[in-house]
Amino acid sequence: MKHFYILFVLFLSFQSCKKENKEKVSIATQKLVEQKVQYAIGFTIQNKETYKEIKITSPWPDAKSSFTYILHPKGTEKPTVSGKVSYIQIPVDKTVVTSTTDIPMLEYLKLENKLIGFPHCDYISSEKTRDLIDNGSITELGNNGHLNTELTLELAPELIIGYSATGDTKTYDLLEKTGIPVVMNGSWMEQHPLGRAEWIKFVAAFYNKEKEADSIFKMIEKDYNKAATLAKNSPTSPTILSGNMFKDVWYVPGGDSYVAQFLKDANTKYLWEETPKTGSIALNFESVLEKAQNADLWIGSGSSKSLSELKEKNNRYTFFEAFKNKTVYSSTLKTGAKGGLIYYELGPMRPDLILKDIIQIAHPELLTDYEPYFFEKLN
Repeated sequence: MKHFYILFVLFLSFQSCKKENKEKVSIATQKLVEQKVQYAIGFTIQNKETYKEIKITSPWPDAKSSFTYILHPKGTEKPTVSGKVSYIQIPVDKTVVTSTTDIPMLEYLKLENKLIGFPHCDYISSEKTRDLIDNGSITELGNNGHLNTELTLELAPELIIGYSATGDTKTYDLLEKTGIPVVMNGSWMEQHPLGRAEWIKFVAAFYNKEKEADSIFKMIEKDYNKAATLAKNSPTSPTILSGNMFKDVWYVPGGDSYVAQFLKDANTKYLWEETPKTGSIALNFESVLEKAQNADLWIGSGSSKSLSELKEKNNRYTFFEAFKNKTVYSSTLKTGAKGGLIYYELGPMRPDLILKDIIQIAHPELLTDYEPYFFEKLN
């Protein structure tokens, strides 16, 4: 009888532990909301039984390695995953980001109060985040995008969202060795405008904000596709020149680039659309003039704020019909309080607004009540 009693107690104890473990798994699993990635090709998100797995496959040009991040709920055991991975407990609280393109994503997800540091805060244009900078909630962490490691360590963030244009991650590697998780954001590598905006799902995963991210992205996707469909109805496709001179070289967007996709979806004829390149194409002035002298529109003319300033930089710009006809447009005229370019900060998050800007320029009869958000005509 005594043995039976002991066995019975052990059985109850086992069942209790089993139930408790099951509840822990259940609690963890409830937080893992399914997230589908449709346009972005640089990252994937997969839900496992008790954690999320994010893979970054294109963090910078010609990257030979990828990154895998294992996100598991706070209060749960770290899962055992083979291979080289980084573990991050979620939801994250104190955050450092290193690109202004992350600012709108945090704000749209109502997470701007999680931001505690940024390198070169003058680059940030958003009024909401600037208020946080002004009241001391966000610390200046360096210049020109370079993190000050000592200041960063003092802040002790739970997550750093970094990026690299060249693959140089020495600073990030050093910070990771101290126990601060670092993740690489490769949104700028996406060549489809909606692909860049979809990286809000990547950011949202660290805060359990998947539902909010999905809702926000669907709104932007719907608006973008609606505008693209509208543009197709126009019987005209104006020819487009883009880019400008830097020293003795004119850089135009490649035919498979992010900019070219906008021009295609706006139903325009981009003069270098047949060039299969995702980055910029380096050309001499003569070849650009030969091809684009009679272009209807010049969209993306650089940092000049007027036609006279454009002429001062290079008198040969006056040879183009778009200059003569005053159909030159720039996205660099609108800046924040400290001079940051609003287009580069908000644009990747709102490709629908960029597309409508271009449609309004190329087909003004289609969007008669629309006021361009980013692009302005040079006077």
